[in-house]
Amino acid sequence: MSDELRISFEFFPPKTPEGKNKLYKVREELQQFNPDFFSVTYGAGGTTRDTTRGVVKSLIEQGIDAAPHLSFGGDDEETVASLLSDYQQIGVKRIVALRGDLPSGMGGHSQLVYANELVAFIRDRFGDQFHLEVAAYPEVHPEAKSYSDDIKFLKGKFDAGANSAITQYFFNPDAYFHFIDQCQQAGIDAPIYPGIMPIINYRNLARFSDSCGAEIPRWLRKRLESFGDDVESLQAFGVDLVSELCETLLENGAPGLHFYTMNQTQPTAKILRNLNGDD
Repeated sequence: MSDELRISFEFFPPKTPEGKNKLYKVREELQQFNPDFFSVTYGAGGTTRDTTRGVVKSLIEQGIDAAPHLSFGGDDEETVASLLSDYQQIGVKRIVALRGDLPSGMGGHSQLVYANELVAFIRDRFGDQFHLEVAAYPEVHPEAKSYSDDIKFLKGKFDAGANSAITQYFFNPDAYFHFIDQCQQAGIDAPIYPGIMPIINYRNLARFSDSCGAEIPRWLRKRLESFGDDVESLQAFGVDLVSELCETLLENGAPGLHFYTMNQTQPTAKILRNLNGDD
């Protein structure tokens, strides 16, 4: 795999001391692949604000580039600006700017701020202090009215000052390639990095995919269902399938890969070893 390709890993902030210890072990194991950065997710409405900040701060203190996810959620401008100032002071260079979701029970009490507005807000308050990543949806955001509207909204994020995008995961490479073609036709020339989801647990994957609009092709659902409780065989199949997906993406011009690790070393490490030609 070329050194010019960007590789990044996503974590979610752990809720327990045991989870925290496991996460740092996973980080050490994945560091061997020389990622460009680790991103750390942000709970609905900022519900993991402190734990997200804590993980990011710890990573940066270890000399690792860490990118916190950020959304307005239920927060006001000054709260978000204060958090961004804090991130700037501890050495954060990259932000994943998202619309995000409101926590349960807040739907009638606050209003979501779209990602393009968050990007514009960060640029207005902090100039070019941060590299801004945004989200992209090759298979269309579940709330989008149309495919073209979704691309229009993505272009709005770039017009507001975003530098690059990371996609929702997918299992059909043609969805990504068609999406890139349509983005280019719409005047988007910034890099769009494919998000990669290793297959770890079918039931969890199916439930999350149904909620976020990521398609699991019917043939793949049936194949994954056929493994039943044989987790080892399912994950081995998933490593081969996702390795092939990554190879296809990179061979056809994808600028890198962003792995949704689910705070686990395997099978992400196995996929990367396959791509590197390691035994």
